[in-house]
Amino acid sequence: MKIQELPRQLKEQGPAPLYLILGEEAYFRDQAFAMLQKSELEGDGQGKVGEETSEGVFDTFHSDVVYGDETNASEILGLAEEVAFFSSRRRLFVKWAEKLSAKDGEVLIPYFQEPNEATTLVFIGAKLDGRTKWVQALKKLAIVLDCAPLVENQRAGWITQQTRHLGFQLEPAALEMLKDQANEGLYAVMGELEKLAAYLPEGQQVQVQDVELVRGKPPGISVFDWSEAVSLGDHGRALDIVAKNLETGEAPLRMLGAFLWQMRRIWKARALLLEGKEQGQAARQVGVPPFRAREFMQQVRQWQEPHFRQAWAGFARADSALKGGRASHPKLILDDLVIQLCQGKQRQAVR
Repeated sequence: MKIQELPRQLKEQGPAPLYLILGEEAYFRDQAFAMLQKSELEGDGQGKVGEETSEGVFDTFHSDVVYGDETNASEILGLAEEVAFFSSRRRLFVKWAEKLSAKDGEVLIPYFQEPNEATTLVFIGAKLDGRTKWVQALKKLAIVLDCAPLVENQRAGWITQQTRHLGFQLEPAALEMLKDQANEGLYAVMGELEKLAAYLPEGQQVQVQDVELVRGKPPGISVFDWSEAVSLGDHGRALDIVAKNLETGEAPLRMLGAFLWQMRRIWKARALLLEGKEQGQAARQVGVPPFRAREFMQQVRQWQEPHFRQAWAGFARADSALKGGRASHPKLILDDLVIQLCQGKQRQAVR
């Protein structure tokens, strides 16, 4: 079930005893979590949402949140079977369900088969191991809420819908720019849309320059600019882009992930050209907006297959370093990556 269908299911059937909120899009997971919380409050017979009896002191008696890396089957079963005070129903949310051990999960299978009808038990996770017996049983017996990331052709419609709710419109180029950002997650896009709503008069059409302005970054330091500098072997400019992004508060792992995503697009576009695709068609297929297509294809032409493989090894080393013992020195790690990539481009140019 898509989370958009959840309000109707709750209205027509009421809260079910067992849910699984599953998928890598954190924005959708949090939406589903909030809807189930609100529905439970509205249906508990203690008053409307917002009244003291629902959201105040009594709420603590019939709602619990536990975490997969801190809880176990015994605690989950104990809470799920507990009688709710001041309410006809209790609710129990197990966040980070992917961190629950397989052993504890298997202990829960009999409960899944005969859940307490007076409890709504909700498991929440980005990914679960579908090979384990408890996950297979949970997926079969629970209402599964799909929180997968939006695919390329869904992003524009979702962004347009959000801007309609916020009271403004996007020109096509601005929409393409924000659609590009959806690859980083919908929270990133919603943050930009909310800033635009606060910045612009209601009903105004948003231009590309408006999007760039509210991002609060100096121009010329986007991931597109970064990949362009590396593609040309311009290590001075690339190092400057790294420094300015870190100065504006960008998370190093997020920077690395965005750069890797851009490089994947470049590699895929090059493969499409080798298959005989036209440049414009290749750019469209990898999701590059039309106003960026020409510059993007110029970057694509700078790369050869051997250097892509060298680059991927560099990304792997940087990722490991940012998550390991050198994580306290992110600038040095990213600078090393930039220098390696640019030197590889310079060697390629000499050949």
